[in-house]
Amino acid sequence: MAYTVILDPGHGGYDNGAVYFGRMEKYDNLDLALAVGEILDSNGVNVLFTRTEDVYVSPLERAYMANMVPADYFVSIHRNSGQTPNTYSGVQSLVYNMNDPSRQLAENLNKELEELGFTDLGIAVRTDLAVLRRTVMPSVLVEVGFINSDSDNTLFDERFDEISYAIATAILDSLGVPPTNEGEPSNDNEDTDNMMDNRNRNMNGNMNDEFNGNMNGNMNDEFNGNMNGNMNDEFNGNMNGNMNDNFNKNRNNTNGNMDNNMNNSNNPNSNLGQHEESEIDTDYQIGEGQEEQPTYHIQLGLFRDGNNARNLVNNLNQAGYMADIISQGELYAVVTGEFDSLDEAQAAEDTLRQQGYSTLIVRNGNR
Repeated sequence: MAYTVILDPGHGGYDNGAVYFGRMEKYDNLDLALAVGEILDSNGVNVLFTRTEDVYVSPLERAYMANMVPADYFVSIHRNSGQTPNTYSGVQSLVYNMNDPSRQLAENLNKELEELGFTDLGIAVRTDLAVLRRTVMPSVLVEVGFINSDSDNTLFDERFDEISYAIATAILDSLGVPPTNEGEPSNDNEDTDNMMDNRNRNMNGNMNDEFNGNMNGNMNDEFNGNMNGNMNDEFNGNMNGNMNDNFNKNRNNTNGNMDNNMNNSNNPNSNLGQHEESEIDTDYQIGEGQEEQPTYHIQLGLFRDGNNARNLVNNLNQAGYMADIISQGELYAVVTGEFDSLDEAQAAEDTLRQQGYSTLIVRNGNR
């Protein structure tokens, strides 16, 4: 059975992530994700990436891209950061809840990285991060050491290949795939030049075009939804918070349910993993406290140009669908239908997708 894993190098482009004396998290994340992907690929796993270059991809866009393909795991790779340099160190994994396969993957990741010398800071529940909340497959965000810890950075650099192999091994173990020796670091000591060459490895076309396409705007048609060449602004990060509970994995809200090793208020590491402000799901924040009865619509496009929205409405009308344009600030959303239940909306969405439309269920009301 062929497995598919989506690797998500955190941050990118103008979003540097955490920075420490000029060292930027976005580069460490990308280097590590590419190295892990190469090892997984050599072990027969289909690997997709949310980015393969130093470009910005919004958290909601990452989740939306991931949900377009059937994948077994989504792994977001990050470095942690504390308020005071050289105060904290170690590896930590974040999950949406503790009751799906993501927990086992998180445990495997922490275990493998602890064996290389990282302190295991445990698993934390984060329901406010878009890449965990919005992805439909089991998802983990792993913080591979602290970027403002000199000891963690030394470990990250000197044992980079072993760290890559450890993460890949944790993923393979979680999939139930026995790891081969492909990609396993040699026991021989490597000189610094060779180590850095490995960090700058070229994937030479081993990455699926569904994801790498051209992240500077030439996205694969599977992602732009055959929208007559007009790139949907959802892929520009302008999703304005209208994402569906289908992207919430229909999970029970588990706010505050930390794993036992993170629950102790006296634990100095109990508030770690809070620095990823750029990863926060803003729709989750806005939607809290709303009391109105939820209803569902199917969104088929979000445009800056009103003419493009009207063209899509005309096409839908000709196909027998009643469609409307809803103004969202400077954007124009094309929607159809109004459903009282998610099941009804999903049934209608399936029909539209079978006809080649790119769809997104949007929800109004209490989450």
